[in-house]
Amino acid sequence: MTASSQVKGGPLRWSGLLALSCAAFTAVLTELLPAGLLPAMAPALGVAGSRIGYLVTAYAAASFLAAVPLTAVLRGLPRRRVLCGALLGLALSNTVVALSASYPLTFAARLLAGATGGTLWAMLVGYAARTVPAERRGRAIAVVLAGITLALACGLPAGTALAGALGWRAAFAVAALLALLLVGWVRARVPGLPGEPAHARVPVVRVATRPGIRPVLSVTLLLLLGHQVMYTYVAPFAAHSGYGRTGLLLAVFGGATVAGIWVTGLLVDRWPRRTLLGALALFAGVLPVLGASAGRPAALVAGVALWGVAFGGAPTLIQTALVDASGPADADVATSLQTTVYNLGIAAGSLTGGLALDTAGPGALPWTALPPALLALATVVAARRHAFPPRRRGAVPTTGPVAGVASVAVTSPAGDHAVRRCADGAGQ
Repeated sequence: MTASSQVKGGPLRWSGLLALSCAAFTAVLTELLPAGLLPAMAPALGVAGSRIGYLVTAYAAASFLAAVPLTAVLRGLPRRRVLCGALLGLALSNTVVALSASYPLTFAARLLAGATGGTLWAMLVGYAARTVPAERRGRAIAVVLAGITLALACGLPAGTALAGALGWRAAFAVAALLALLLVGWVRARVPGLPGEPAHARVPVVRVATRPGIRPVLSVTLLLLLGHQVMYTYVAPFAAHSGYGRTGLLLAVFGGATVAGIWVTGLLVDRWPRRTLLGALALFAGVLPVLGASAGRPAALVAGVALWGVAFGGAPTLIQTALVDASGPADADVATSLQTTVYNLGIAAGSLTGGLALDTAGPGALPWTALPPALLALATVVAARRHAFPPRRRGAVPTTGPVAGVASVAVTSPAGDHAVRRCADGAGQ
């Protein structure tokens, strides 16, 4: 596939995009699996339930610390090789967790998973953006990030069910096997992209200070903080509401996210701002419903379903805004920054939720999540010009001899870096 055919609107390479989507699925499954298995893991490792929640914190903290430096160090290597290495890291970590009887060893394995998972996340959206034409970029990102939805809708409930039948260690063993199988799929179907030449690399600081980047990162942090306060401790919150079937509740949430990402895939390239505002308003609005669900299982299930719809499309909308603000050539760097902030939000959310659970009980969780959710909504409202404009920049393909960075996706041997230099020079 040539650069020119992509600018004219070539077809999506579904097999490669689906492999990237499955990589996202594996990363999310690895990251959040302890949340669904919290009641079973705690006695087996001899710790309190809140400390199993901190295994999610450990993953997120390692991703937070490692994403930017590892992405910077690995920028010059072929992208597919780095992607396969990250998947092998996830496989090793999940294998150790499946075999470990020690909480400290399990915690260390989760740190390894976080570091490799952070590297993986820094690549996925940039990979998708560089292998499709600009007018299809939002949809391609939606396909890749549908792996998040599938992990929530199918992976976590299936992992919880598998743990109930065969034990929680079997769930981590299956996650390890999945990561190994994905290495073969990625090598066979994901197009190889070159590393970034040293002379073409834009410093991380310059990418971070581009207009629009910081508001997108702020929304990422606030949304994940509020979300993770609830999601990490969904099992004790469900019990508090009189609904002890955590696996079924996770299935409701995951199924609702399917609806959310389906709607987002239809709207992201046309009305990104309105769609994101609607998703964040729905998330903030449903938290009081969850806060009032004690002893009301029907209200809990309905609230979780609305929460899933709201959260399902949010990653796609935020990631698309980030790639538009940075340009596809620097998407890996921008996404590494977002991965850092994303996992800071997860770590802060799971830690904050654990503290709220220990000090005020599960009923306090929705009210703890509400302030960051409202701040995320306010940030999108305020950041209209650069971060979250009414229509996507570069969504309409250009046919003239000069195209801006946001309107070109390149998989030619030179990579998108040469095109970026040419387009930047033409626009200055």
